[in-house]
Amino acid sequence: MTGSMGASVVVPTRDRSAMLGTALRSVLAQRGVELEIIVVDDASSDRTPEVIRSFEDPRIRTVRNRVPIGPNAARNRGAEEARGRWLGLLDDDDLWAPDKLAAQVAAGEEEGRDWAYAGSVNVNERLEIIHGVPPPTPEQVVAAVRRTNPIPASASNVVIRRTTFAGAGGFNEDLRACEEWDLWIRLAASGPPAWVPEPLVAYRMHPGNAILDVEALMTGARKLEELHGTRTDWGHFHRWVAQLCLRDGRRGDALRQYGRAFLHGESRATVSELVGLTRRAVRRRLGRPAPQGGSSEWAERARPWIEELRGLETGTMGGAR
Repeated sequence: MTGSMGASVVVPTRDRSAMLGTALRSVLAQRGVELEIIVVDDASSDRTPEVIRSFEDPRIRTVRNRVPIGPNAARNRGAEEARGRWLGLLDDDDLWAPDKLAAQVAAGEEEGRDWAYAGSVNVNERLEIIHGVPPPTPEQVVAAVRRTNPIPASASNVVIRRTTFAGAGGFNEDLRACEEWDLWIRLAASGPPAWVPEPLVAYRMHPGNAILDVEALMTGARKLEELHGTRTDWGHFHRWVAQLCLRDGRRGDALRQYGRAFLHGESRATVSELVGLTRRAVRRRLGRPAPQGGSSEWAERARPWIEELRGLETGTMGGAR
């Protein structure tokens, strides 16, 4: 790979062939940056190899594990194969806007930063936007990262200079959850990130999301406290998990998490959100449309590129399947 803007994109995957195709389309549609795509097939038993082959694109390389090694080790293995100056990470169920990679690399280069993030929206299994708000500033990220994970959309958001990723030690393969938060803490210790305050990532919510394993998240957060000598903002943590549970339709789990958030000092925000939930429930009973979660203006900025990918996924616009 040549060129100062060269990037490698690592896509770890296991048994998600139905969603992998759309994720790869979103990477192949990237504009303004020379790239390679390294798909790490973590011993899939479904149609994953067939889906990858269907693209017939020389930019795609596959690394296949004979036995599953887990997402963190798979990401690290893909990074070892990478040749680009910058490293992007995309989970097999998430999606990128076509200018995502070029915009982040440009921001990192222009500001002399070693890592960069963008904004995001959450979508459901049908790629309908269900939530989205602008991300915090780099200064807010650095100030908050030792107490909470301030960067949305997990590992699918951030791009990192490949040498910086290697120097930081990559992903901690002993963590089952919060592994991206662990990496952000280590990166922030060396310097702040650059950012692109646009909704360029779609984080897909579905029953298989690792982020919905509440006990694993709590165990991971406690492990980070041990590793880094940090103190988690548990009130904010439980309120964030409650919001995730709500977007997944798990109202009982959400209420329990809101109760924990209240007990950990998030009383005002918790009460405000519960009042909002009550109002939306009343509107539904009266047959009135409930307002969309987050910022509607923010969501509208993401809608065009998500709708295009949604059309490809449903087959209305063709493409590899």
